[in-house]
Formats: sequence, structure tokens, C-alpha cells
Amino acid sequence: MGDTVKNAEQIFFDLDKIPFLTILLVLVSAFLLTYILKKYLPSVAEKLPPKFRYYILPLGPIFRVLIIIIAVFLVIPMFIRPTLQNLVAIFGSVGLALGFAFKDFASSLIAGIIALYEQPYRVGDRVTIDGIYGEVVAINLRSLKILTYEDTVVTIPHSRIWNDSIQNANDGSREQLCVADFYLKLKHDPGEVKAILHDVAISSPFTLLRRPVVVVVKEQPWATHYKIKAYPVDGRDEFLFISDLTVKGRQALSEIGAEFAQAVYSPKK
Repeated sequence: MGDTVKNAEQIFFDLDKIPFLTILLVLVSAFLLTYILKKYLPSVAEKLPPKFRYYILPLGPIFRVLIIIIAVFLVIPMFIRPTLQNLVAIFGSVGLALGFAFKDFASSLIAGIIALYEQPYRVGDRVTIDGIYGEVVAINLRSLKILTYEDTVVTIPHSRIWNDSIQNANDGSREQLCVADFYLKLKHDPGEVKAILHDVAISSPFTLLRRPVVVVVKEQPWATHYKIKAYPVDGRDEFLFISDLTVKGRQALSEIGAEFAQAVYSPKK
């Protein structure tokens, strides 16, 4: 018991020498700064041109982590004698305790730090993780939040990057390839249909004209499959863009008498 007390006295300052008010001020300041960044940085980014928004949004999580790290390094020397032996002992004990008590949390935390470095996703990216597709609206230390296009917010721990593949549709860019599909019965003029669908894409108000518009044709046993592959001006208009291409494409093809094919569903016996 005496050795334990003596070791604690060697590591920690006496209570009357610990500046509790300063420690509280540092912690409160760190909390307020991270809260302000989390709450207001997205709003500021939304008011900027799209090309700047995709550079600013990913900085939020990085700044929050830096604020937390700085706060920790400011607070620890205020109650621990700043020697290498003491710091190794404290961080080793805390890390060991957290490793056993919060194994999954620690895994997600480490994965979150790696995600900030490797950037498999950023705020503003549209990703698919574990079959869930949506826009990344927040990246925290333990998890990220995805807003699906049904207006549902899904929280996913960063630890998914260890085992799951992550599909990123725009990868930090405001541009994103979109595809509109059409299936036609076999009796039609493929060249005419391809030209019509190309004109439909070019005439859409959502189309980013400096990127190529491509119409891909693939023959299926039951239909001819056409794909319009084009880029919208803003990737967030993905579904509006695809809807516009689909509606206008069907109208244009109906005017030339093209017949749309339907897959035949055969229930299993």
C-alpha cells in the first residue's frame, strides 16, 4: 500500500498544485471549438461555390481531432509530472484499460483516425457501405453518418473499413457519373435510338457539358439495354438528373414508336 501511494506521488502533482480551473477552461474551450466546427462549418461550406465546398467539408473532422489532441497535451502536464517514465506509464495503463473495456470502441476509434488519413470517404461524398447508399454528412471519431435519399440518417462505425468494401461514387469531387437505363424490344433501329438518347442527355439542364456523354448498348436475350452515362453539374442532383433523363428519354423513344421491354418474373415453385 505504501509503495502504491509513493508511486502515485511520484507521478501526480499534489492536489493543491493542480490548476483545476485552468484544466476546466481548456476542456470547455476544446468542447466549444469542436461544437462550433461541427455545427457551423457545413453551413458556411454550403454558401460557397461547389468546387470549394468539397475541399472545406473534409477539414472539419481533421480540425476536431487536432483540437482534442492539443487539449489532451495541454491538460496532462497540469496534473502529471512531465517525465518520459510517467507519461509512458499513464498512457500505457489507460490504453490497456480501454483496450479491454472498450474493445469495439477502440477499434472504431483507431479506424476513424486511419480514415482521416486514407480518406476512403469525406463529408459530402456519396458512398455505399454494407449496402447502404447516401451522402456522408458527418464524420466523428467513432463513426460516420450517412444521409440516405429517403431522408434517413444511418450511423456506421469506422471499424467497417477493416472488413467491408467501401464504394465512393464521387471521391471528394463534386462531379459524379450517373446512369439512366432503358430496355427496348428487339425490333427497332439501334442507331436512331442511340442518337435520340444522346440528344436527350445533351439537352438536359442538369448535364455538365464539359464532360463526355456516352450511350452504351448491350444486347440481352429478352431486350436491348441502353445506358446513358453522363455527369450532372452538381453530384447532389444525382436522382433529379436520372429522373430527368428517364422521363425525357421515354417520351422521345415513344414518339418514334419504340416498344419498352419488361422482365418476366417467374416465381419459384
